Amino acid sequence: MADWSAQQYLKFEDERTRPARDLLAQVRQKHVRQVVDIGCGPGNSTELLARRWPQAQITGIDTSADMLRQARERLPNHKFIEANISHWSPPDGTDVVFANAIFQWVPDHLLQLKRLASALPEGGVLAVQMPDNLDQPSHALMREVAALEPWRETLANAAGARDLLPAPGVYYDTLQPVCRRLDIWHTIYNHVLDDAAAVVEWVKGTGLRPFVDPLESQERKEFLDIYKARIAEVYRPQPDGRVLYEFRRLFMVLVR
Repeated sequence: MADWSAQQYLKFEDERTRPARDLLAQVRQKHVRQVVDIGCGPGNSTELLARRWPQAQITGIDTSADMLRQARERLPNHKFIEANISHWSPPDGTDVVFANAIFQWVPDHLLQLKRLASALPEGGVLAVQMPDNLDQPSHALMREVAALEPWRETLANAAGARDLLPAPGVYYDTLQPVCRRLDIWHTIYNHVLDDAAAVVEWVKGTGLRPFVDPLESQERKEFLDIYKARIAEVYRPQPDGRVLYEFRRLFMVLVR
């Protein structure tokens, strides 16, 4: 895929940051010296960590140059590095690894989560949040439109950029042997957006990217026109004209 766009992602900064706030609220550690924010994006989640532990050394990791540029501008006193977490391990003494909305994109993420958890010192925390919404209309309609001509062949593998998340029990069975405490829960958010077009703008920054990035500009426009029309049929306005965008997320907090 093309590089991520920090500008597009931050169109819904408050809504995207809320799950990070909710995840951080369940991390109980007070005396923290070293924190890593995996998939730090434009630094909105890193900023939460810096406020929570102002004396800690905080490092943000991402694969996107544009996201890292934005994060460095936002938090110039903290360290940000470009790295692929599939080949990264937490430095010695890491107290908290925070991963907000990143592991759904990571191949074999169950094995990666277990590897990272096993690398933490005793008492270290791995805090994870992942969207669990591929069955929602916003994402099902992406696959439906991608199956139409003339995009069927070009986008044959687009849906494979993300897989359905396993059931909570699968995460428990995988991670419980390497930790002393594991909390797993789901939260369903109903984000109030201006209209159905805002739903499209939301997913342009994340889930829609594997479907539109491979297309040329005219094909992309035609794809989006059909997708927008189908979204408008499903996400009907409330009496005040706004729409509710239901968004299900999976949370885990593991203590080594």
